[in-house]
Amino acid sequence: MTDFPLTQVLAGLALATTFGGMTFFSGVMAPLIFTKLPLETAGTFMRHVFPWYYLAMGMTTLVSLAMLLISGDRGWPAILTGVALAGFVYARQGLMPCINEARDGDLQGDPKAARRFKALHRLSVLLNGLQWLAVLTALVLVLR
Repeated sequence: MTDFPLTQVLAGLALATTFGGMTFFSGVMAPLIFTKLPLETAGTFMRHVFPWYYLAMGMTTLVSLAMLLISGDRGWPAILTGVALAGFVYARQGLMPCINEARDGDLQGDPKAARRFKALHRLSVLLNGLQWLAVLTALVLVLR
């Protein structure tokens, strides 16, 4: 049996929590919300959920990064975790307000805003997918 320092165990648990949260939200909650609620209600609901999603995933990622750094791990797990954390901060503080603004314009019938919303939404989905891969890879590396 391999001995894992407590900080590495905590880093792994925090990464697993992030990975599970991201997987559940993207694979279960978001599709369920958009299939069970009217589109306008679903969009408004998601606008209220996303800040909390990014905050929760950012906090679990921050805990993991702190544990990795405390344990002296400055390699790929810490780098990937830091990149994922930066993505959560950017998505919450930078990208999300731009998406909301573009969506408001789209709903008012502005075709430029509609195109901007679609492009920003694609960017947020891509970013989330890359973060998911980064968290998964960091988790696998921590558990080795």
